[in-house]
Amino acid sequence: MRMQLAIISCLLFILVCINDVKAQIQRYSPTDKGDLIKGDTTEIGITDYSNPDWQTIDIDFLSSYYAQDGNNGAVTGGIGTEQLTDFTQKVILKIPTTKKLTLNLDGGYDYYSSASTDNIDNIRSSDSSSDVRMHGNVGLNYQYSDTKSIGLRVGGSTEYDYYSFNGGISSSFATKDKNTLLNIDAQAFIDQWVPYFPSELRRTASVPTTSRNSFNGSIGIGQVLNKRMQLYFQLEGTYMKGLLSTPFHRVYFQEQDQARIENLPDTRLKVPIGLRLNTHISDKVTLRTYYRFYWDNWGVQGQTFSVEVPIKLNQFLVIYPFYRYHQQTASNYFAPYKAHSVNDTYYTSDYDLSALSSHAYGLGVSYSPANGIAKIKLPFKKRPAFVVKSIDLKYSHYDRSTGLTGDVISLGMRFSF
Repeated sequence: MRMQLAIISCLLFILVCINDVKAQIQRYSPTDKGDLIKGDTTEIGITDYSNPDWQTIDIDFLSSYYAQDGNNGAVTGGIGTEQLTDFTQKVILKIPTTKKLTLNLDGGYDYYSSASTDNIDNIRSSDSSSDVRMHGNVGLNYQYSDTKSIGLRVGGSTEYDYYSFNGGISSSFATKDKNTLLNIDAQAFIDQWVPYFPSELRRTASVPTTSRNSFNGSIGIGQVLNKRMQLYFQLEGTYMKGLLSTPFHRVYFQEQDQARIENLPDTRLKVPIGLRLNTHISDKVTLRTYYRFYWDNWGVQGQTFSVEVPIKLNQFLVIYPFYRYHQQTASNYFAPYKAHSVNDTYYTSDYDLSALSSHAYGLGVSYSPANGIAKIKLPFKKRPAFVVKSIDLKYSHYDRSTGLTGDVISLGMRFSF
């Protein structure tokens, strides 16, 4: 057992240093990017609860590099650079402890460099120009029957001005024929700001609270319609309370030259509704479509549509071109540079809350041979101890009507031990 743990540790150290990517840009990038970063190459999936080889450990290494630029930086009041680069590494482990109980671990970091946040101090290459965000989660999933499971998870993240703790519970129920699936999920985020104000406002600016709490619940229903079509419906709700503005975002007003810090309501309700349909057109071509409607009580309404077409070139190699369109209305509290009045109660010049439309498109390649890409055997062992199962490479380009553009390249590798 000690030898196995030592081997796992060495392999993880080597592979994390080499690669593992998927961007998790949450605070310093457009909120409407969605699948541009996360991607979506999985089936809707009625979960297969069986696990004949329960002693196998699955390991995913994810890595991405993201770069964007634009001219509506919220830090400088809706004008100025939005230049940002972000490099992310993440590792995910699925460790069966018994035939019914699985331990799930994930962790990683984001390193970002931002000309936009550099302007908090109005000094080039200041302390705010770059930072590292660390994050990790621990979860347990218990399979108490062939068609039912329950999961628990806790985790957290930290960076120079923000700390977050989260916990959640999920459950899945399938019919005996596994053609219908019900997923229920609930999660809470308990977050804390360390407020950093723009340099010229540090003596006068203040915030009423430094906490931000979010509570999320979702229900999803999956249905196999026939041999070629699968449908999945999801309804979510998120309630947020606390400091929902960003302390270092400036806002400039018509009547004065001096900026104030962004001020937004201390509560927000968000309700997205999604519908996903996967259709197997032929043995080699699948059509994946997705539509989402979004509403919140800040006045933002949005619609997102995406399509992805995985094409099997052979049994092991798949390419998948994709396209995503997003459109949204402006928040009640948004106005551009110097368009707000000093009499406004709430105000922001963050273009993530503006009226906009966006396009994202790109291409992915997945290679997953049935017997794995490579195998490593240990002495005196008949079966391979370590198998490289698949590689996934993806490129996306993003264009927003506000002038923001972005590019992301991501790499995923899956192993089993």
